[in-house]
Amino acid sequence: MRWFTSFAVLLCIYSVTLAQGTQADYDRAFGLREKFNPLLPKTATVEPTWYDDGTFSYERGPKKELILVDPGKATRAEVKADALKDKKPTPKPEAPANRPRRGRAGLKSPDGKLMAMLKENGLYLKNDGEADDKATRLADGSEADRYDRVFWSPDSKQLMAVQVKTGGDRKVTLVESTPKTQLQPKTKTLNYLKPGDDIPTPRLRLFDAATKKQIDVSDELCKTPWDISFERWGNDGRFYCVYNQRGHQVMRVLAIEGATGKVTPVVNEECKTFFDYAYKLYFQLFPAKNEVLWMSERDGWNHLYLIDTKTNAVKKQITKGDWLIERVENFNEAKRELLLKVRGYHSKQDPYHVHFIRVNLDTDKVVSLTDADGTHSAPRFSPDGKYFLTTFSRVDLAPVTQLRKTEDGSLVKELESTDTAALAKAGWKPPERFVTKGRDDKTDIHGVIYRPTNFDKSKTYPVIESIYAGPQGQFVPKSFQALYSPMILAELGFIVVQIDGMGTNWRSKAFHDVCWKNLGDSGFPDRIKWIKAAAAKHPEFNLSKGVGIYGGSAGGQSSTRAVLAHPDFYSVAVSDCGCHDNRMDKVWWNELWMSWPVGPHYAEQSNSNPEMVKKLKGKLMLVVGELDENVDPASTMQVVAALIKANKDFDFLMVPGGGHGAGESPYGQRRRADFFVRHLMGAEPRR
Repeated sequence: MRWFTSFAVLLCIYSVTLAQGTQADYDRAFGLREKFNPLLPKTATVEPTWYDDGTFSYERGPKKELILVDPGKATRAEVKADALKDKKPTPKPEAPANRPRRGRAGLKSPDGKLMAMLKENGLYLKNDGEADDKATRLADGSEADRYDRVFWSPDSKQLMAVQVKTGGDRKVTLVESTPKTQLQPKTKTLNYLKPGDDIPTPRLRLFDAATKKQIDVSDELCKTPWDISFERWGNDGRFYCVYNQRGHQVMRVLAIEGATGKVTPVVNEECKTFFDYAYKLYFQLFPAKNEVLWMSERDGWNHLYLIDTKTNAVKKQITKGDWLIERVENFNEAKRELLLKVRGYHSKQDPYHVHFIRVNLDTDKVVSLTDADGTHSAPRFSPDGKYFLTTFSRVDLAPVTQLRKTEDGSLVKELESTDTAALAKAGWKPPERFVTKGRDDKTDIHGVIYRPTNFDKSKTYPVIESIYAGPQGQFVPKSFQALYSPMILAELGFIVVQIDGMGTNWRSKAFHDVCWKNLGDSGFPDRIKWIKAAAAKHPEFNLSKGVGIYGGSAGGQSSTRAVLAHPDFYSVAVSDCGCHDNRMDKVWWNELWMSWPVGPHYAEQSNSNPEMVKKLKGKLMLVVGELDENVDPASTMQVVAALIKANKDFDFLMVPGGGHGAGESPYGQRRRADFFVRHLMGAEPRR
């Protein structure tokens, strides 16, 4: 009897040691936000008040200690308020413009003598001050093909108008089953174009103001526009615009002679895959210099080029190297200097870290303004422009604020860092950064690992991947937070990972191109290899029951794809509001990455989840909000229908009144947690 009692005690201890997904775990996990966020001090936050003598002060931390900084002497000291009484604050400088200049559409001619009229969908011209009924009709329009905007030449001799043919009228109807204002359901109808639908089509129309005649403009170079934008006249008698051809494989800067209508391609960008117009388009016209500043990935990385508008040739490549520009932060026209937000600039750092550089268009001088090992905030310059403040951090480094010189980017003084001692005392642990080679055995793939606060390295933990593989960005966090959402799931007794695989943005063009006509790839060859490499290094990774995976929107598509296309690796998936078939989703996002016309590749099993469900082996939970205005809820319902037809078991949650991301509601998060506890831990949750 004694041996049985001892065995029972040991069994009880063993069971408690291995218990995961219990109610206590849930209480702790879903209480992390309330627990951790108040413990992150704001000591790294510096809001400077600059003074006429070049110094500045700021209040530090919750106690609001007053700090005075003298950049010229590189000193920082705590002072009393009396020390500042004789200092005169300097007005804050105006924020520089960071957008390319667009032309101004306007009805009145620059000389003030003529007035264009958009009337009855057509275009009319009259003398300024003349009655409307005296106007001369230049061109007819219709409700389906209307005149939209007008641009006058600087000398008032010509006007360029844009006529837009209306696109398709596809509607998506949503049913709100449980409205708050009435018992009976409501319906809501949205305008919602999908890939392949007719889209609004702009065309250029040129007119001579004196003769009131239309000047023919050939559409040979702009026949099938997705968009015509950045319209403006130069001082050379030509009208400039950016033409984006539908399918996004042709981008042109067009120059149209005002007197003749002759069309010349100043820039002709033809891509084998896609031109990322949504995130990497920059166009700036410098009429006085006969130059165009243009952004392109033509050499394999996103860089800037100066184009001669007389010869249409590249005058010079402004930036170059195995790094990229994310954005032109601002342009100082007087100094001909660009402030650029860049990634990958410091080759020994994480290539996703955000840094800032300054480039002069005339001297080609490049100044690195930031170099600390982390991702940086945009510089905040002193009123005289001689100094700037920037804050950097990493997932494993709390924010640090520095004062630097604008001239050469050199460090003047580290002003503040963030003390995480209180967080650590409360059990907080930073995510671990992990890097390994991708599918080509050459390219670094970056990700992070989240562990529970009660992590025990002697135990093993099921592994779950949080996925979002949309080509528009990269999604593994690069800056510090007290709480990342995957930490909540990890706290239940999991290891959760996030990875940026090939096909996502902000690396080389070749890295990005993996997504083209191939969204179903989702970077899985890189992700699987990364997780296996992490498991080889960390014995606490338990892959014996397969890997779990979850995501929403594009991540919903990818998470379902994981268990369908890679069932021997991913065994459990929770997918929220997924765009499971790219023909069902919004037109712009899908045509950018999947191209146009819509071809067989849209419906092939490699891209369409409904075509793949017969291969389901693992556990799948689908979630959708009935009022999702971003991704048509029918996309999820078609997967449900296909699963039923294939006689497959699955879980399904339709959220009444829920919108896009309904799976991230408190109820949705709890149900997701339950699903993983049941199927990866083999335990009944919250017991």
